[in-house]
Amino acid sequence: MNDLHAFLSPPAETAQRHGPHDRIVMTSRVRLARNLRGAAFPGWAKKQERVKVLEAIRPAVESLPELQGAFSQAMDNLSALDKQILVERHLISREHAVKSAGSGLVLNRDETFCVMINEEDHLRMQALRPGLQLRQAWDAIDHLDTELEKKLDYAFDSELGYLTACPTNLGTGIRVSAMLHLPGLVLAEQINPIVQSVNKLGLAVRGLYGEGTEALGNVFQVSNQMTLGETEGTIVERLEKVLSQIIEHEDNARQTLLEKKPKMVFNHIGRAYGILANAHSISSKETMNLLSLMRLGVDLGMFPGEERSTVDELFILTQPAHLQRQLSDKLSAEERDLVRADMMRERLKHVERPNDRPPGAAK
Repeated sequence: MNDLHAFLSPPAETAQRHGPHDRIVMTSRVRLARNLRGAAFPGWAKKQERVKVLEAIRPAVESLPELQGAFSQAMDNLSALDKQILVERHLISREHAVKSAGSGLVLNRDETFCVMINEEDHLRMQALRPGLQLRQAWDAIDHLDTELEKKLDYAFDSELGYLTACPTNLGTGIRVSAMLHLPGLVLAEQINPIVQSVNKLGLAVRGLYGEGTEALGNVFQVSNQMTLGETEGTIVERLEKVLSQIIEHEDNARQTLLEKKPKMVFNHIGRAYGILANAHSISSKETMNLLSLMRLGVDLGMFPGEERSTVDELFILTQPAHLQRQLSDKLSAEERDLVRADMMRERLKHVERPNDRPPGAAK
């Protein structure tokens, strides 16, 4: 399958995927880093070597039962817009999006497995699940890895474990992460102490697109930092415990805000709706931050009859590459801001303004 857009699920379908605690935990991901024995790491390898590694890995990945009928493509055959769309969908890293010859991608039909070839490591395979499903994601990727190891000769050391390009991935090569929507903690000004305490536990907290990015739309990624000296199961379990505590803190923050500062909550959500439903020019960043507040409003029952999936779909559709994709002409940033505002007004014209009677937090 070569046409990415015929292959990818429509944003409306993506937004309908549900999982446990998905009001707060948007997605769970488990990624494994692997390299081939005797081949230079991608960052050191010449183009010819990278191409050779891609030619060895890609057919092996495509032959796995879970990846039958997958989208499989070399990165140099994808346009810059295609790559950016994959980043906006959180299917590939920003680092992989700038790769060209000798790098590739294999993505399964329901977007639960995505394999990046020759990113920082020869293989970065990831399992994705909606909501809080770290254990399910780990079981799925563990099985995939076991099957792949029968076909490829991994670089492995009996003392150090799996060898990786970056020492922080050495050992198990596992990165367990979840994407969290935490507007309650942000509004209650409790997010910094939470981030600090999570950091002290040896976990990383990053923004919407991972390392070095800001938390647009009050979305944060929490993941393990080190991969050496602990089993994969222990790492998954530790992250699960921390995420359960963060979910509890977020729920408590929302409830406390409603009880003690209802007018502040209604003001934020009412203004967010007012701007989104009436603006004639709006940036991607402002849209995401306001949609986050609207998502909170849906969760708190302030938009009766509205589904969270409506907001989640708009989260995807209003990002720059997705917006550009819907229009044939190449737009400047200013033109995108106008088109984005038009789309928001159109999509929200049937949504009634939020009610300001203190509702109970929607379950």
